[in-house]
Amino acid sequence: MADRLESQAAFQRLQDTARKQWDDLWSGDTLVVSVGIDSSSIPKGALHVLAACRETLAGANAVVREVSGNGAMWMEPFVEIKRPGEPPIVYGWISADEVPALLRGELRECAVGVRGPDTFDGIPPLDEHPFFKHQLRIVLDNAGVIDPNSIEEAIARGAYSSLVKVLFEMTPEEAIAEVTASGLRGRGGAGFPAGVKWESGRKARATPKFVVVNSHEGEPNVYKDRRIHEADPHKILEGMLISSVVCGAERAYNYIGGEYPLAIRRFRKAVADAERLGLIGDNILGSGKSVEVRVGTGGGAYICGEGSALMYSVMGVRGQPRTKPPRSVEEGLWKRPTILNNTETLANVPAIIERGGEWFSQIGTSTSAGTKLMTVQGPLKHVGLVEVRMGITLRTLIDEVWGGMRDGHEFRGIQTGGVSAGALPEEYLGYAVDFDSMTEIGGMLGSGGFVVFDQHVCPVDFARYLMAFNRVESCSKCVPCRLGNPALVEILDRIRLGGGAPEDLPLIERTSKHIIELSLCGLGQVAPMPLLGMMKMYPDSFREHIENHTCTAGVCPLSAPAMLAAAAD
Repeated sequence: MADRLESQAAFQRLQDTARKQWDDLWSGDTLVVSVGIDSSSIPKGALHVLAACRETLAGANAVVREVSGNGAMWMEPFVEIKRPGEPPIVYGWISADEVPALLRGELRECAVGVRGPDTFDGIPPLDEHPFFKHQLRIVLDNAGVIDPNSIEEAIARGAYSSLVKVLFEMTPEEAIAEVTASGLRGRGGAGFPAGVKWESGRKARATPKFVVVNSHEGEPNVYKDRRIHEADPHKILEGMLISSVVCGAERAYNYIGGEYPLAIRRFRKAVADAERLGLIGDNILGSGKSVEVRVGTGGGAYICGEGSALMYSVMGVRGQPRTKPPRSVEEGLWKRPTILNNTETLANVPAIIERGGEWFSQIGTSTSAGTKLMTVQGPLKHVGLVEVRMGITLRTLIDEVWGGMRDGHEFRGIQTGGVSAGALPEEYLGYAVDFDSMTEIGGMLGSGGFVVFDQHVCPVDFARYLMAFNRVESCSKCVPCRLGNPALVEILDRIRLGGGAPEDLPLIERTSKHIIELSLCGLGQVAPMPLLGMMKMYPDSFREHIENHTCTAGVCPLSAPAMLAAAAD
């Protein structure tokens, strides 16, 4: 008991010290300069901007900090400056050679907004910018604010307080009840209720038990989990620890895509710092609970994002899906109960424990509670990662949050669900973005990755790209997936080269039906869906390729004889 009280008191002292240092940083007479460093800003020169800030301010009464990106990829590299007596101001599109002028108070035209509630010197609050005003940041509340390499800054902002609450103030049943009441559903795409999964894992009798975080994220244009790792790895780690304590697991694995070196590095630093402070390991804070955390990295196989394939990979076996049942909560890693959640799912848990499940359930819709991280690519003005309430419409996302189409580009469609669903044309943009609303029209929320395309994109060519991805990423275990996806790519290539025939379209539908109904895992079961969606929403494009041997977008490599015949007509 004495050790427990002393451990709690030690954490409280650490928390008080961290909060005081944080408050002093922003209220003192020191110049505070923060530069956003993440995997998208680094290629744009953000590290050079950081070095220029440190060089320019060497010997001055200033602190130069490395923070993460804030999701606004369109204004990177960004620099935030907090001068004494002024609020922090965020400046975008800064290059290294502009740093001296920026620090002298020039480049006011680069000011994007004030990180605070009020306008300052004619610069509006950042939250009034269209990109930010629709956002409600729960998972991303520290993105661009804290140094992701500093556990002290994370603790100052509340990290691990929910873990302490679960350890000493709540029973496991009470914690699970809050997660269940929140309505939190899996953010990896399936949308399975997290509370139900946790309850099943806790009730499983076999031991040992394991917690696994699916951070593999191998789809094109999906980068939300990577950004959580880069911005606030402690939020993920705290969610892992809470899940482990509640479900009775003494070992937790985070399986991160090997393509994300910065995410891996920052998360491993978070684990090492948490171990140093006694938040991981034996007898956490004297609670009698012990949790070991390990980090695994994927080799780039998309199939390892599927739960059972991921667990095989963790065990050192080739990543291939298996039949179900048994479910992972019954037999997962080494045939022991395993609670598998997506990164974003667990990153929501600390806030739910802190504020209560009822609070979270009031956000979003009745069947899709909370917020959702969404990523986008395409010819939009404000490309980036956002966290918005469930139920927001596609039109609001495209026209307001992401700023609408860039000059010279006309909206033609939006590919939903990563590579797992169909594209939607403009007449469907009024649909809500949640787990259920888009399903009836062939769309899908999935993991929250969208691609907006314009008049220069050919639906046939785009469908071929999506099918080719699924063909390459198939693990080849199932015959329908192994042979069917390449067959669909061959048919699409024939159409794109001007050799398509009218009977190709029903052939695509029959082949797709076999792949969907006979494949073992989620990859094969949805692999043809983008193609079928394109055929449904853009039938004229397929007909013009087959009947007229033309590609209006001018993208497809139609054969020379076909083009000559079309010209003659």
